Amino acid sequence: MKKLAVFILVLPVLFGCKTGMTWEKVAMDGHRTGVTAPSADNVAEALGTVDENGAYTAPNGTVFTDGATPAVAALLIDAQPALAEVKEVIAYSTSAMVAEAPESALSNFVVDFVRSETEKIVKRKVDVAITNFGGIRVDMPEGDVLLDDIRSMFPFNNKLCYVELPGTELLRLMDDVATYGPQCVSGVKMVIADKKVESLEVDGKPVDPKKKYGVATVDFLLDGGDNISVARGATKLIITDVVIGKAIEQYVRNLTAEGKAIEYQTDGRVVVK
Repeated sequence: MKKLAVFILVLPVLFGCKTGMTWEKVAMDGHRTGVTAPSADNVAEALGTVDENGAYTAPNGTVFTDGATPAVAALLIDAQPALAEVKEVIAYSTSAMVAEAPESALSNFVVDFVRSETEKIVKRKVDVAITNFGGIRVDMPEGDVLLDDIRSMFPFNNKLCYVELPGTELLRLMDDVATYGPQCVSGVKMVIADKKVESLEVDGKPVDPKKKYGVATVDFLLDGGDNISVARGATKLIITDVVIGKAIEQYVRNLTAEGKAIEYQTDGRVVVK
């Protein structure tokens, strides 16, 4: 059974911070009321019910008549019909995956897809792909994967892009990655030490400064997003109309149609000493 993940907004004034806000994700395990994340067809079982007198009965049988609990429960239950679409199960994942640096199964899954999909779209060889960890907003659950999981994972309308870079600019790009922190990469094997590139290979070979490389990315990273400027020094740039989240949604639907599950792994492509 899925657990609810609630994002709590922490106001800076409460903690003495002068700027910005922070978010904390807390897993709700249902130990008090038995509430779990509902699917499209088990709302009462997962969330409980509110009767005509306004009393809320939780899934574990606890009854609430006072305070804000019944009103909040009613709002949540009443919202479920509008959320039914995103509760569709569209895939199955063999394990839970978290996007974390320097590499992870989830980030490798995403950036390898970006590389292969961009190559198909632009019909040009793509040697390298780079996306940002911040573009993967939630984890991949183990078991059933809902449409809501994928849409929450990729909430931004970032478009797939093709960039042709001279080897000198590719080296500069990977230097930036080393300096500002590892990002999701495909087609490369790199070692970072003291925020500098110690070694870098593309397709098993050192980068040739005189060669031109095809690089896949998203438009957010073309000019400074997350301190990454993929398009700097580019000799060609193609910004497609394909949004990463929609493309991955279709990809996992296709996997399901073929009887395949989502599963991926790390391979040591990024090492930080």
